[in-house]
Amino acid sequence: MKTLVTRAAEGLLIVLLAVMVVLVFGNVVLRYFFNSGIVFSEEVSRFVFMWLTLIGALVVMKDNAHLGMSSLIDRLGEQGQRICRFLSDALTLACCLLLAHGTWAQVVIGMDNAAPVTGVPLGLVFLSLLISSVGMALLLAHSLWRQVTGRMPREELVPRSVSAGE
Repeated sequence: MKTLVTRAAEGLLIVLLAVMVVLVFGNVVLRYFFNSGIVFSEEVSRFVFMWLTLIGALVVMKDNAHLGMSSLIDRLGEQGQRICRFLSDALTLACCLLLAHGTWAQVVIGMDNAAPVTGVPLGLVFLSLLISSVGMALLLAHSLWRQVTGRMPREELVPRSVSAGE
């Protein structure tokens, strides 16, 4: 069952993809047929692509749909699977926390720097990475908490791909 936050994030991804397609396709058509273009199209589409990719990665992580080594982990017993899942989540959480810490500094610095064409503060662009890394850290912390308290059943130790209809 999808939460309101997940549905909102997926809706945002749809809007971002539509904006990016319109900007890029519109710019191509204008350049090809009219020898002109939308000045800010390249910069905005790059910023939108960053948001699309990073928020998309967060949604995919929430759904446990990232690529994994399930063929190897499946061969381990339950104890081996628990150890691998714990180590994987703990190391990934450490990376996300480091990424969030560094990105916070970039967001603060970037608020005083503007993009050359659009004038958008670059801190708003870096904010996508901050949201993604903090969101992933929260998901990983919840997963670790469930593992430590024994609330994660064996079926969840090895993430399985989720079909698009779920």
